[in-house]
Amino acid sequence: MQSSETSRSFSLASVKPFQQLENYRAFCIQAMQRALSKQKSRRTISPITGSPLEAYGSIGTLEYLRCPKTGSLFLAELPSASEWTALLTEIARFRNAPEGFHGEVRSSRSANVYQPKMEWIENSLLINEVRKASLLEVITLPTELSQRLKQSSLVDHVAQHPETVPENPLPPKSQCDAAILLESLDRTNDPLGLLQSVEGQMKRGGLLFVTALVSSGFDFSILGLRNHYLYPPDRTNCFSLAGLQRLIEQVGFELIEVSTPGVLDVEIVRAHKAEDPTIPLSSFEKSVIDGNPELSGAFQSFLQQNQLSSFARIVGRKK
Repeated sequence: MQSSETSRSFSLASVKPFQQLENYRAFCIQAMQRALSKQKSRRTISPITGSPLEAYGSIGTLEYLRCPKTGSLFLAELPSASEWTALLTEIARFRNAPEGFHGEVRSSRSANVYQPKMEWIENSLLINEVRKASLLEVITLPTELSQRLKQSSLVDHVAQHPETVPENPLPPKSQCDAAILLESLDRTNDPLGLLQSVEGQMKRGGLLFVTALVSSGFDFSILGLRNHYLYPPDRTNCFSLAGLQRLIEQVGFELIEVSTPGVLDVEIVRAHKAEDPTIPLSSFEKSVIDGNPELSGAFQSFLQQNQLSSFARIVGRKK
């Protein structure tokens, strides 16, 4: 199985600015609370292992539960499927609006987020000898990636699949060569159901591209619920790397790449510590966070090499 790193570096401010995030995060939490006030159901079973979920903690009034076998985190209460669709649409629009932080860093996100993902997808298609691919993009619009996919010389057709799993499962449709789920499993109301629906629309041997933030990474491991990048609906599910792999495999995919090429773990912890000096750190963690740039960079490379970053990238092949 392949694992890759990245030599590309960029600052937290260029893609996920800490201070500007707060307005967006507050909007997301309030929108989730409104959706839950209309109708809700409670999750009690891990979608990965089927084992009972255990208490973990809360962000305000929003409770998270933990899968005891994988360490993955799940929002305890969910709105109805119809409310979930409306919620994701509302959040996606706000994310790209002038008052949302994506609008302020659109150019740098294009260079540091979307372009590397396109290079990863296209290189994987080439390595696996897929040309003129029929793609299934799992997304809530609007997104910049859709247009990039349609413009790729390796892509013949792009169909779109909703991130929300409806009350009645969607029937299988056309058989596609590849499916793209960029953080879609983080914000779906039913990660297992979504993957099963996608798998049913893929050719045998088709490629599955997944990115996700993972709870087993460095910054999540240190910060836990203090992490300002953990909030619903964007992080309704926060899998551990092991949990994410297990979920993908049990749906019927062979893993051909598992990487954590993140570059922001150390900077994220540093930003949180600057905002809240009471965050406890061990002497080793302090030496990394407060160390010189060479030490911080070397440690971030170590996290990549050992699959310990909080950003995961996976390619699977349908059996």
